Amino acid sequence: MADWSELRERCMNCRSCALCTTRHNVVFGVGNPNADVLFVGEGPGEQEDLKGEPFVGAAGKLLDDMLSIIDLDRSKNCYIANIVKCRPPQNRDPLETEQDACIGYLREQIQLIRPKILVCLGRIAAMRLIREDYRITREHGQWVEKDGIWMTAIYHPSALLRDLSKRPETFDDLISLREKMTELGISPE
Repeated sequence: MADWSELRERCMNCRSCALCTTRHNVVFGVGNPNADVLFVGEGPGEQEDLKGEPFVGAAGKLLDDMLSIIDLDRSKNCYIANIVKCRPPQNRDPLETEQDACIGYLREQIQLIRPKILVCLGRIAAMRLIREDYRITREHGQWVEKDGIWMTAIYHPSALLRDLSKRPETFDDLISLREKMTELGISPE
């Protein structure tokens, strides 16, 4: 298994799909590499592509606010990554071929982090990591255990910016996440 620097280097030089031709930056991930909680989105947007860090635009600000509700912080006690590491043009959903080309990097990140909890941010991540036919509107906040990792999905912060009516459900999902952390002995400290 690779170490962090070797994995990052391979990822930064990746040319496995066409997204490499339009990217400004590879968006590898951010946070504590020893975190017990890993958040995974679908892919970088425009601001993330420009800065090289996941969730830095308006959706990132909302995600940071959501994390603070349950005493998580991207710089201290969780890790944030994406399925694909390069921005799909016009922020479209990443194609299956693009996900296939990039999923190995995420799998290696998961192996290095060894999280107890993985939270999918949105339906694309949930369909890739939990189950192909995952229905975010029906199943968000529900827990499944896969390969010793507790997984759930919540609405993507971008969806919450577009549809304020989903926020109360997401608040409940965050409380459920905090309860799962407590159950598994995960302290935010």
